[in-house]
Amino acid sequence: NGDTSNRTPRNKKKRVRPLNPSNDGGAKIIIALLAGAGAAFLLSLLLLMSRLESQEFENGLLNSNVGGAQGVDDTLYEEQQEMGGVLPLPNGAWRKQHDLMQQQQKGQQQIATERQSKLLEKIKGFKDSNVDKMNKFNKLFGANPLDPVMKDAHKELDRMQGVLEGKQKNDKPMKKLDLHQQLADAVHKNEEEKKKQKAARKKELGIVDNVALTQGDKVAAISDEDAPHLQPHFPPLPPHTMSVELFGEKIITDTLSHNKPTMAGIIAILQRFLQNLHQFLKDHRDSKAPTVINEYFALVTKYLVPLEEAYRDKPVFPIREDGSIFMSLGAYRDHLLGETLRQAFKNAASPDKLFVGAVVQNCFGIDVTCRTGVEVKGQDEHGRPITKISDREPDVNGIEQFCDDPEYTKYCDSGQIRALYVNETESNGPTTARYFASKLWGGETYFLQADAHLRFAPKWDRLYTEEAKAAKSYPKAVLSAYPPGFSEGDPPYKGGTVGTRLCTCAFSTSDVEHHIIRINTGGTCGENANAPTQIAYIAAGFFFARAEFLTDVPFDPFLPWCFMGEEIALSLRAWTNGWDIYAPRKNLIAHQYRPGRMGLPKFWENTGRVFGRPGPGFNTQLQSISLKRVKYMVGYKDTTKEALEDLGHSVVLTDFQHYGPGETRTMDEFLEHVNIDIEKEQCGNIKWCNKCLMD
Repeated sequence: NGDTSNRTPRNKKKRVRPLNPSNDGGAKIIIALLAGAGAAFLLSLLLLMSRLESQEFENGLLNSNVGGAQGVDDTLYEEQQEMGGVLPLPNGAWRKQHDLMQQQQKGQQQIATERQSKLLEKIKGFKDSNVDKMNKFNKLFGANPLDPVMKDAHKELDRMQGVLEGKQKNDKPMKKLDLHQQLADAVHKNEEEKKKQKAARKKELGIVDNVALTQGDKVAAISDEDAPHLQPHFPPLPPHTMSVELFGEKIITDTLSHNKPTMAGIIAILQRFLQNLHQFLKDHRDSKAPTVINEYFALVTKYLVPLEEAYRDKPVFPIREDGSIFMSLGAYRDHLLGETLRQAFKNAASPDKLFVGAVVQNCFGIDVTCRTGVEVKGQDEHGRPITKISDREPDVNGIEQFCDDPEYTKYCDSGQIRALYVNETESNGPTTARYFASKLWGGETYFLQADAHLRFAPKWDRLYTEEAKAAKSYPKAVLSAYPPGFSEGDPPYKGGTVGTRLCTCAFSTSDVEHHIIRINTGGTCGENANAPTQIAYIAAGFFFARAEFLTDVPFDPFLPWCFMGEEIALSLRAWTNGWDIYAPRKNLIAHQYRPGRMGLPKFWENTGRVFGRPGPGFNTQLQSISLKRVKYMVGYKDTTKEALEDLGHSVVLTDFQHYGPGETRTMDEFLEHVNIDIEKEQCGNIKWCNKCLMD
């Protein structure tokens, strides 16, 4: 941030000093900010100012006393005088030499004027294009440490523009802005202020650092020695912090090639896929659905399959036998994510043994205008709903809401919150989000998959663990149910009602669901059952199992743009891999069910915008192809291998052998177990399930 006036020598490129990341949180946040929307401005600004200083100033454009093109004339005249003025010439040659010099000067002046015009155009264009980006950045973060740095940079650019336009004299040397240092200073100051605020709030609440009290007992957090793969710690904030920027490329190669996986390395691999997906979507905006699917599968094969192959048939990390729980959350523009996290930790019996992997699919307002879902605004004269989609502010970040709350900050600082941020434009449905979230598992004993709009009963974690252990098939038992609903404004959730049983199914008749099997609830066992009993199906919105489930039934990365089909696929794969499915006897969580009238955004609306085809139609086309992977798995008669080849859709069977039925029990045995007639596309009554007859 100094104002040194030394200029870079002519013809020598100026070196931009790289940021030297340290171990303190401030430096990490600096790099993170540079990796986000601010990076485009700061790095471009450094390059532009360096170029201006090293090339143009040396040629007199900004270094004269007058400025502008006139400065070139002054410079040429001064150089001529330094050589002793114009030398006398022979008779008759003076006029020719004079004319030649005039032409040369005019040519040089024209070149200088053109260069000046181009520079001026660059500066103006640079300023205009980045004002919008910085406005969006401020929407995302609010007041932030980048603001004073940006003001200083803009002020210097304004001065450069004024000199080029000849509106002001360049009577002081070019100001060199050490933007890295200024940003570091600003971030450090901002962090110190936040620490003071949090400390004051903790004091007010009576919270002691690093101590979590549960029924009078101190619960110890996991140590670095017990789980070295959780180091280096990848921060959950700010959004779009890039793991490679923090820790280098080695974090990826160690994870993929050297059997040294780390959570930071896993996140770096997922982020690299998302970066390439961003460009993929631009390149295929006008492509037809089969082309999009084919090329998407190729992208997954290139960037995600190497991770799958590196840890095939084994856990990525050692499973800790400490009773810890990993909660997988896929959040699509979810305004309740922050409250869901608060409820989960607040009501847990052992909050220091709860770890969260959240995939935050938000509209961050960067390079796009955020939109609402389809909102009902009233009725027309015929009683039909009047709907509208409107512009809106960027989505709230539930991770930030949770981590900025002094009561819960320590869980973010200790590495218990892991977040992968996905721009709404790269979101392609719950199946992909849940695949990403499953990769954020870090060796915890139990795996819980849920939605991001939940309420939790007191001691829910302990009670679910005890319920799983009470199942006859434990440790290969899966608890699953459709939780009861709640509305915002309801009193605190207490739980304890009789759990639902997933005992029925139906072949969908909806045109957009392509006859896929949908599961549903059946009978109940009453309140006095002695132990959990088996059910037929797994609900994707809630299931609880030991973490070995992730090795036996790895999440499938080849199901993009699907909303239906994941539950029948999960159920079939789990059961044929030797896992039995149980209904918990009591409800311990509640779920916000979201009918269309709420007007919340849907991922298929985003798909239409991304591909320039508004509405759900194009997502339906994409889903119709992806769903053939599930239909082939279940054995639909119109989705054989030969039929897929004839249709040109054989790509949907990519790596199918790793994500299809297991080998412990067969697919036909599963269909008989749940009384499905795939030939007639009919679901029959499952007596053992509805009557709670199978332990």
